[in-house]
Amino acid sequence: MKQLIALFATALLTASVYAGEFADISPQDVLAAANAKSAVIIDANGPDSYKAGHVPGALSFAAIKNDLAASLPADKNTLIIAYCGNPKCGAYLSAAKAAKQLGYTNIKHMAAGIAGWNEAKMPTEPGK
Repeated sequence: MKQLIALFATALLTASVYAGEFADISPQDVLAAANAKSAVIIDANGPDSYKAGHVPGALSFAAIKNDLAASLPADKNTLIIAYCGNPKCGAYLSAAKAAKQLGYTNIKHMAAGIAGWNEAKMPTEPGK
């Protein structure tokens, strides 16, 4: 029994550390940032999902990942928001970690993803 509890505790700690690398931001706060143009929002879903509808103003990570530095502002304190499909999707990590590697310090994750965004009936715009 002690081994099972220890295993569960280790798994829980690992999951919480992994999930906590980037702070969560709500769809409502993302909408406010999009409207205020106070953040760079990165959609880490694939091109088809991006074309179908994304957060207004979001950049397609698939389109910019090879030259991310050119798509981000010089101010490393700029709010960068990354998202993907839903709370179980980990694709956002590629965008968030790439921004972190470039020296950005204010990176958040919209864990709800585009699925939660759509469930909340937030506006989307189609991609090209």
